[in-house]
Amino acid sequence: MITLSLVAISFIATLVRSTFGFGESLVAVPLFALFVPLQVAVPLSVLISVLVALIVVIQDHRHIEVYSAKWLILYAFLGIPIGLMVLSYGNEQWVKIGLGILIVGYSGYSIVFRDRLALRGDSRLMLFICGFLSGILGGAYGINGPPLVVYGNLKKWSPKHFRATLQAYFLPASLFGVVGYGIKGLLGWTVLGDLLICLPAVVPAVFLGRYLNHRLHGADFFRYVYWGLIVIGLLLVVLTVAGVKG
Repeated sequence: MITLSLVAISFIATLVRSTFGFGESLVAVPLFALFVPLQVAVPLSVLISVLVALIVVIQDHRHIEVYSAKWLILYAFLGIPIGLMVLSYGNEQWVKIGLGILIVGYSGYSIVFRDRLALRGDSRLMLFICGFLSGILGGAYGINGPPLVVYGNLKKWSPKHFRATLQAYFLPASLFGVVGYGIKGLLGWTVLGDLLICLPAVVPAVFLGRYLNHRLHGADFFRYVYWGLIVIGLLLVVLTVAGVKG
């Protein structure tokens, strides 16, 4: 039962990531944690993230916006230490609630006024803001995606470019996380064994996600992405409030 559950969760989470370019950890970690300890669920999700990003980068490296990815990665690494400080010293509940409200508000605004938001070329200021915020949110709560979505939307990336560029970002970021888990001794045989169990579901989900991604048009694609972010933001608020009350 546990094995089948891990395989099913891996398939669904990877399909979301491969289709839209992000979001698998928000699906995988909470569901994995229902069947395995959190110390296994989180590293397992990160290892799957590395594998997915690697496959996508190899598949679609020609669609990567190299300049944007380079600066987003650099600025994200600058933000990670601040994210770790927020995690250590901030009021986790209120920060998560505020983050959820911000994600819902911006996503709703973008759905209504998407055509009014655009950049003619790469903006170093927006690259800094989005990359830096992504690093902070990733370091604090593992939620890198929303600021990256903002920049991709402003640049009007096609679904292919969006998916490929985000994987070029997530590959080094996830590898950095794997190194950290290894140093902390969290990459034991249990995690590696579960990864092997999940592989038969992960690989076909990557290719199916690519098929779906390439059949989405820009306007529809970002509408789906922002509705997904609204769901994520609402879940973040609801689960955090429920945890506080609990």
